Amino acid sequence: MKQRTLEGRFFEEKQYVLEGLAAKESWRLFKILAEFVEGFELLPRVYPAVTIFGSSRTSPDHPDYKKAEELGKLLVKAGFSVITGGGPGIMEAANKGAAEAGGYSVGLNIRLPLEQEPNPYANIKLEFKYFFVRKVMMAKYSVAFVFFPGGFGTLDEMFEVLTLVQTKKIKPIPIVLIDRNFWDPLYKWMVDFLIPNNKISPKDIDLFKIVDTPEETVDYIKEYLWI
Repeated sequence: MKQRTLEGRFFEEKQYVLEGLAAKESWRLFKILAEFVEGFELLPRVYPAVTIFGSSRTSPDHPDYKKAEELGKLLVKAGFSVITGGGPGIMEAANKGAAEAGGYSVGLNIRLPLEQEPNPYANIKLEFKYFFVRKVMMAKYSVAFVFFPGGFGTLDEMFEVLTLVQTKKIKPIPIVLIDRNFWDPLYKWMVDFLIPNNKISPKDIDLFKIVDTPEETVDYIKEYLWI
């Protein structure tokens, strides 16, 4: 019986795996491209926009919901469109405020097995399968980002935006964190641990601003953009 060497077996198995993936991944590229095309065709009309992030678990009777709703209204009155992830909680509140103020209320929904159902207040809607395509759409047409208290998704978006600005992949823009009680402990951790341990530069801490109210948020965005 002819024996196959370990090297030969590895090469053969690897070859079959790659062949199997090649066709599957090629079709996936078309799906990804289709999501980009749809976004690029639909969203230029909403520029300039402010993207608002926050917990999908925030209930309508929570103070943060009321703040996000008011912020949506104020941003539309200031001449901005409002973009959210299109789901419930903070996203729903911001979309509701923007829609009631008569502006573009954009919901870029992501298909998830849990939590993410499109809210009814977005008057421009897109649905995405791929997180990274959705993130590109949020960033491309936004002139500012606002972060309400949230969980892993909110923190992921916040640190990604900060990284893009820090590494000069996008130009400096207003990045606002609402609710000092929620964000100050994270800020203190950055000051006490990240800077002293040379994980970020001291100037990186100035990439964002922490405020408490929708009014402060809009004023800061307008001042930053010289509107």
